[in-house]
Amino acid sequence: MSLASSIKKARYRFFPDHIVGEMLSKSWIDNAIPFAFMIVVVGVIGLLLPNFFTGSNISILSRQYGELALVVLAMTTVILVGGIDLSVGSNFALANFLMLYFLNLAHLPVGVSAGLTILITSGVGLINGLLVGYLRLRAFLTTLVTLIIVRAVVDLLLLEYAQDMSMSFYSSPLWDMMGLGGVWIFPFSFVVLAAVAVVAHIAFSRSGPGWRLLAIGGSRRSAFNMGLPVKRIVCSAYVISGALVGMAGVLYAARLSGAGTDTGIGLEISALTAAILGGNSLGGGRGSVPKALMGAVTVLVLSNGVLRLGLNSGSGPMVLGLALLFAVFVDVRWMKNRHKLLSKVYVSPTLMEMPDPRPTDKGPFEINDRLSDVEVIALGEVESPEDVILDEDDNLYSGNRHGDIIRYFAPDYKTHEVYAHIGGAPLGMSFDRNGNLLVCVGGMGLYMVSKADRSVSKVTDETNRSVFSVVDDSRLRLADDLDIAPDGKIYFSEATIRYEMHDWPVDALESRGNGRIICYDPATKKTRTLLKNLVFPNGVCTAHDGKSILFAESWGCRINRYWLEGPRKGKLEVLADRLPGYPDNINRASDGTYWVAIMGMRSPALDLALRMPDFRRRMARRIAADQWLYPNLNIGCVARFNDKGEFLESMWDRYATNHPMITSMREHKGWLYLGGITNNRIGRIRLEGMNDGWSGWSSYWGGSARGQA
Repeated sequence: MSLASSIKKARYRFFPDHIVGEMLSKSWIDNAIPFAFMIVVVGVIGLLLPNFFTGSNISILSRQYGELALVVLAMTTVILVGGIDLSVGSNFALANFLMLYFLNLAHLPVGVSAGLTILITSGVGLINGLLVGYLRLRAFLTTLVTLIIVRAVVDLLLLEYAQDMSMSFYSSPLWDMMGLGGVWIFPFSFVVLAAVAVVAHIAFSRSGPGWRLLAIGGSRRSAFNMGLPVKRIVCSAYVISGALVGMAGVLYAARLSGAGTDTGIGLEISALTAAILGGNSLGGGRGSVPKALMGAVTVLVLSNGVLRLGLNSGSGPMVLGLALLFAVFVDVRWMKNRHKLLSKVYVSPTLMEMPDPRPTDKGPFEINDRLSDVEVIALGEVESPEDVILDEDDNLYSGNRHGDIIRYFAPDYKTHEVYAHIGGAPLGMSFDRNGNLLVCVGGMGLYMVSKADRSVSKVTDETNRSVFSVVDDSRLRLADDLDIAPDGKIYFSEATIRYEMHDWPVDALESRGNGRIICYDPATKKTRTLLKNLVFPNGVCTAHDGKSILFAESWGCRINRYWLEGPRKGKLEVLADRLPGYPDNINRASDGTYWVAIMGMRSPALDLALRMPDFRRRMARRIAADQWLYPNLNIGCVARFNDKGEFLESMWDRYATNHPMITSMREHKGWLYLGGITNNRIGRIRLEGMNDGWSGWSSYWGGSARGQA
């Protein structure tokens, strides 16, 4: 191997390009820029102010942070639903005044005063909600008017009661704790914020009302067409905003115990800047509580830093204005270009050196026309029968692209019925000891059809997540074939964790180890991943002795063995490689050997391109997908091999007329039944010299019938 080739191989082994694409595909990547900006701001201000990180300063900031962050959460709530609330500053001032009025002049208890204050500020939010949600007025203008009116009301109230309030002073243990105390080392306002933030995060990300709110923010018309109560939810968002602002005003009153005409002025700009700086989309439908909290930290530190640095009075608003401009710019540009960038980097071909294929002009793979005599079953009556299987009564089963399991009745298979409707694309199938049908369903996972009542139930749709995986690989994307071991454990393959079923050409273009072998244990109801980084694994088959499983790596053109017991338990070995085509399903033969479907032939052009990942990357970016180089699934072939990996014979459909693409086969009582995911038929051909009494079901579960030759 040349030095250049070695370096190239090492480069793709230790620097996997697909990590970048996977990171960009995650929703949390939206937090990267706001988080980085927050760290930079805190770091710069901390360097400019020597005492910034002292305990006393952090305590003061955290008390202010609790109040500001509640207002930012209020603003975020209406932004998520596609609105804006410019009245938060005036409403905040109203809450501050009302709390002090109820305590000092009305002499009400703290709890009652706080409740009434929050109720009134929620009423202001309700007015906004009715105008914006039900009367469909523009949020910007409506809340701007509310800002002016509420500010005028506060000014009038201050003229009337400010002197009386200044002459009285309220004190109680609860009030003092709210203003100056806390819980352990945390100020009271910070504790309140933490509780509210947890509830809000759960509501927005884990509850139906939160999802509906985000759906309305994403597209109000679409949400309405779906039947969501758009007007009520929009109105509710403004009520919640008013309540959160009221809580912040109560905490502010407890801390300062004073009211003035400048209270809350400019707060709407600070809250809006924080919400957008945190990464919440100004257009609605995209955002979260953590984003709002990050933005609140940034704005608080910026405002406090500008003030303590002694800059002139106009510096604070100017800094916030510039920060808001930056946030809007990032939001617009990021939303516009993120998916463009993702489409360019997500498809990440890797270096794959394919060995020379076995010859097809001589030996066991010599091309022939033995499949020209195939009998055709259900021609034009079935679509995409990827796998076929027979029960102990000789009935034939296959899936179709409509999500059905079809049963064809023996002996002539001319009549059929829908045995069960699963909903997804049925792929590999297997019968368990009790006659229940286990099915791999593309995009859904592993399912079971009960023999007793044909009911469909989910067996598993997830496995354990990889510790160091960037993406959540616990969900099953493309479970494609399975088999059952003598102890009842179900072993199945997942072809790829990066792409869905209809995107298999992209996985072939990458030829990266995106697949895995998974085990489900019915005794413990647990699913775990056995093998990872496999190149489109497929065709799982339990060996005749039950001590190992065989499976194919389709794009790798090889068949592997994984040992379940014995001295090599847990070991993986290549049983047969250099196949001339792409192996698919593997199943037992009556003489102790195995059948494998070859679903397409290798081409020199693709083999060469696999050694040129940069070429394939450019191809994926510059030309349409239907013009890519990817495996040619155009010639049907079935081959037979033994436990040593030696191939004994092959059967071809040379002219691609009877079965142009074969993905599965089952031997049953002297016949070989053929399925193909792109076919509109099932085929069968008589096998000479094979056991007429042997069936797959008896081989697995028939006791003495197992392994009969």
